[in-house]
Amino acid sequence: MRPNKNISLGKDKYYFTIKSTPNNITIYRSTRKAAADAFLNYRKIGKDCEWLGKWNGKKFEDSTTPVANTAN
Repeated sequence: MRPNKNISLGKDKYYFTIKSTPNNITIYRSTRKAAADAFLNYRKIGKDCEWLGKWNGKKFEDSTTPVANTAN
């Protein structure tokens, strides 16, 4: 799935979407760790988020949704 067709996606950046009304918000980070941390923080506070993955210029790769590390 590609977010809104009106935005330009940066190659080799990680993307996720926060689903909200009336518009979804697409956020990117340069590294997987930074994107996963932000994604998990939004989920932790109760936001409905969708992980998109790494944009390679044509499609999303590395689209496995991050999971919170519950080990203390």
